[in-house]
Amino acid sequence: TAGNGLLPWEGAVERLTAGHNYILSTTKPDGRPHAMPIWGVWVENRFYFSTGAESRKARNLASNPHCAVSVEIAQGTVIVEGEASILSPDAVPVQAYDAYQTQYGWALDPQMGPIYVVRPQTVFGFSNVPGEFTNSATRWKFAD
Repeated sequence: TAGNGLLPWEGAVERLTAGHNYILSTTKPDGRPHAMPIWGVWVENRFYFSTGAESRKARNLASNPHCAVSVEIAQGTVIVEGEASILSPDAVPVQAYDAYQTQYGWALDPQMGPIYVVRPQTVFGFSNVPGEFTNSATRWKFAD
């Protein structure tokens, strides 16, 4: 809430929306980290993605839904920490289906694997502009 160089929330939303490749970090059952690239979309303060039902990501999330999703674009990095849950296809907002199709030219298809939503708890943002990185570290907390 105070400090020089803090980023506006609108800038974080722009970065999350403009991303193409995201990194999903989950935790293996033995406690080791697992980070993999995924496609996904940021819609209405939620991140939507899909993965194979038997993938390591899905198995990790089944045992521990806590995860982090990060995106880096030229202007900066945003990291979303939250919990992932599987949605039924009819619970996915139409905007998420539309945004995914527009972004990737590919359908967010529940036949290919479950669709997850990540509900953010904490979001971190950083500027990638030289000289701004240190002072730009910003944290946003979510109530739900």
